[in-house]
Amino acid sequence: MSETNSSPAAAESAPEGPAGGIAQAAVEAAAPHRYTAAMAAGIEARWQDFWEAEGTYEAPNPTGDLAGDPATVARPKKFIMDMFPYPSGAGLHVGHPLGYIATDVYARYQRMTGHNVLHTLGFDAFGLPAEQHAVATGTHPRVSTEAAMDNMKRQLRRLGLGHDQRRSIATIDPAYYKWTQWIFLQIYNSWYDDEAGKARPIDELIAQFASGERAVPGATRAWPELDAAARAEVLSGYRLAYASEAPVNWAPGLGTVLANEEVTSDGRSERGNFPVFKSKLRQWNMRITAYADRLLDDLDGLDWPEAIKLQQRNWIGRSEGARVDFPVSTDGPGAVPATGAVSGGPATAPGTGVITVFTTRQDTLFGATYMVLAPEHDLVDRIVPAAWPEGTHDVWTGGHATPGDAVAAYRKQAAAKSDVERQADAKEKTGVFTGAHATNPVSGEQVPVFIADYVLMGYGTGAIMAVPAHDTRDFAFARAFELPMRCVVEPSDGRGTDPAEWDDAFASYDARIVNSAGDGITLDGLDVTAAKARITEWLEREGIGHGTVNFRLRDWLFSRQRYWGEPFPIVYDEDGVAHALPESMLPLELPEVDDYSPRTFDPDDADTRPETPLSRNADWVNVTLDLGDGPRAYRRETNTMPNWAGSCWYELRYLDPHNDQRLVDPDIERYWMSPRAGMPTGGVDLYVGGAEHAVLHLLYARFWSKVLFDLGHISSPEPFHKLFNQGMIQAYVYRDSRGIAVPAAEIEERDGAFFHQGERVSRLLGKMGKSLKNAVTPDEIAAEYGADTLRLYEMAMGPLDVSRPWDTRAVVGQYRLLQRLWRNLVDETTGDVTVTGDEPAEDTLRALHKAVDGVRQDLEGLRFNTAIAKLTELNNHLTKANGPLPRAVAEPLVLMIAPLAPHIAEELWRKLGRTDSVVHQDFPVADRAYVVDETVTCVVQIKGKVKARLEVSPSISDEELERIALADDKVRAALDGAGIRKVVVRAPKLVNIVPM
Repeated sequence: MSETNSSPAAAESAPEGPAGGIAQAAVEAAAPHRYTAAMAAGIEARWQDFWEAEGTYEAPNPTGDLAGDPATVARPKKFIMDMFPYPSGAGLHVGHPLGYIATDVYARYQRMTGHNVLHTLGFDAFGLPAEQHAVATGTHPRVSTEAAMDNMKRQLRRLGLGHDQRRSIATIDPAYYKWTQWIFLQIYNSWYDDEAGKARPIDELIAQFASGERAVPGATRAWPELDAAARAEVLSGYRLAYASEAPVNWAPGLGTVLANEEVTSDGRSERGNFPVFKSKLRQWNMRITAYADRLLDDLDGLDWPEAIKLQQRNWIGRSEGARVDFPVSTDGPGAVPATGAVSGGPATAPGTGVITVFTTRQDTLFGATYMVLAPEHDLVDRIVPAAWPEGTHDVWTGGHATPGDAVAAYRKQAAAKSDVERQADAKEKTGVFTGAHATNPVSGEQVPVFIADYVLMGYGTGAIMAVPAHDTRDFAFARAFELPMRCVVEPSDGRGTDPAEWDDAFASYDARIVNSAGDGITLDGLDVTAAKARITEWLEREGIGHGTVNFRLRDWLFSRQRYWGEPFPIVYDEDGVAHALPESMLPLELPEVDDYSPRTFDPDDADTRPETPLSRNADWVNVTLDLGDGPRAYRRETNTMPNWAGSCWYELRYLDPHNDQRLVDPDIERYWMSPRAGMPTGGVDLYVGGAEHAVLHLLYARFWSKVLFDLGHISSPEPFHKLFNQGMIQAYVYRDSRGIAVPAAEIEERDGAFFHQGERVSRLLGKMGKSLKNAVTPDEIAAEYGADTLRLYEMAMGPLDVSRPWDTRAVVGQYRLLQRLWRNLVDETTGDVTVTGDEPAEDTLRALHKAVDGVRQDLEGLRFNTAIAKLTELNNHLTKANGPLPRAVAEPLVLMIAPLAPHIAEELWRKLGRTDSVVHQDFPVADRAYVVDETVTCVVQIKGKVKARLEVSPSISDEELERIALADDKVRAALDGAGIRKVVVRAPKLVNIVPM
């Protein structure tokens, strides 16, 4: 045990990288116990097998089938998660494990600091990529997905990730998606009670309707008199999951509809880059808008990056204003018998309806000279007359013979544009007159109603009152269509009050209202704020509007026309009424089919409609079930859930993965997720993943958690307390003269230029991927250097939240660190450890305890690159000591490197004579006496210039430091007898002398 390091000189002089050849063979012969890639491979495989066999990373629950050691459960808990990986058939490249390695390091550190750590990883395995691969290859998506999962598990295991494998899940497992379906039914069978501010069971709403406590909206009959279809229609307006006819994003080239977030800014599908059109279809939606206020407010209690919070706030888009009702005729050919208001508002007589607008500038109502509906608005067909009204301007008709023709043509044109394109501030505004007029409720003026693509159904009510004098887009539209403008906000820039003479609209919140007086109401002379308050009060008193809050957030489109997704637990009776399956019939399993591809169409054909793969399976679709009133024929829902469904709640399944009786045991959920000090809304302690999920996954998961919380199923209203976004590992992309990517591994660099097969190529830093021919797999690096080296390199490349370029040549630096670490403890000739029982030298103790102090702080703060730098510095200090290490130094060194390089740490720990795993050892604690420097350097300045540097005690007083500084020979010489006006002392580092 006390033998000194006697490695041959050849081992010191030979390259420490894994290069082969005669020289390397000679080194290995002379130092058979040298740390090499081959040795690392053996060590790593052996310890991975050991950890798996021993259940080293299993985290006990307080109860249930995963209950374990009570002493461990009594420790503080840490729930650490990575964002769900999707099992790609291409496998992992070195950019993928960055976050997984980081959470593994952090989890290992937390175990060593006394925590019961839950850390596992599952697979988000439903979705379009697997289905598209299946269509292209003829391989069933389950077969290809499970093969991809097996390959990823193999790759991740090789990295030594400390996951509790008992808790691993896959969304495609029926035992998992049974509970995804169950949660859907909880949402479907709930409504949001605005008075209570939370979700409640739909049965409670039905009871209110049945008792008469709550009036049935829009119905002329009481609840007991309504048939099943009528009741279902009423409840659909309240349910948190509901089906409705609504404008959707239809991608014919994919054969499915997409959520807004899945459409790019140029109106194409994020997946496949196909054109996306607006189309009206009956689809399932989630009423996430009911939670808009809570989704905003609860962001304050989360430890998330401010940039992510800002993205969510902007996406939710809260704005205060008023809803205002404009009466309009509904006697067009598309009219239906009126039963009440259109888009909200008071009941109206047959032949009339109401256009309800949301505006944040209700103070400008007197300036509204026309209205615009989104082309998809439900009311359009009801108001379009058979012929153009007398006096219609030619520019309003678009050259069409009838309003119906004009509207139909313009709708087709608008459907080919994305929402972003429609909102773009283009110079040319397009639209068409509907042939209808509405009544401005404050002036009684008849104003024309247009449709135009710059108004979206996705914001407000899908209708606007246009005030062209004070809105830039309305101003441009009015100029293009020769519409009147009226100034109602007095310009303060000297332009006058005639909009006909203006170059653009005048928009201001700091101005006086003018030209705004009508029957019973005047706003003239008020400022904007006062005018808003007065007009809102008047609208509410007159019953034609009310103050309200609006959100940009839209309800979540929850249907997909795909095969590879969770089936909806919904069936329809002969009248088309939806019925929820009882829990006893879950899971509703996805059937095996021969044709699992959705029907796709000409990508540019907007007039097509979806045909789902499940709809072609008649034996599955048409069923006879007893849902409590005897056997009846039903038709199953043939859409499937989106790939986001399974990832909305997977943190809960990690807690209690084998529970087939309930979503999660309440005691287990409270143990891991309940609110506590510093975590007011509870949730996962640390969640690591890419910033690209700021809106989609994170917003959806928060919504599901809040519903489950309201219904009493979980204790935490938020799923993830602390969020950390890791950066991206980038790689150079090399392209030839044709712009085609060429293999990065075949590039030659000469005099700063890059060549492929003799041809000069361009180089640009970008993503890493198979298609760019620059992917490096973790298998390659692990084979050449070992998995511990790969782990260290990825953590050492830079701050975790910053993107960084991959450089395979730089990996050797961390390989050398591990070789030196090994050599500091192990004789490379004999394989014996070389530690002694001697007391460490003073300077070594100081180096050790400073490293312990710094590494603890860095690992706690996810600053893994600086932790590695401190360990490297300590290891170099020990190497320069040129002698055997005292055990009192060797053991803390091994323990500190264990979270980062666990395999070599386990091996060295065992060689040090320890028989227990390093994983659950206590992390070293610094002795503060050795952390504080013996002396610090104090700078003495005269007139701001440094005149002396003094080595003083860190605990020196201001008075003592001033005395020593004034007595210093250099200071006395610099003063040259001058008197002293003032001495400023900041012990122990600064003395500033101001002479007379």
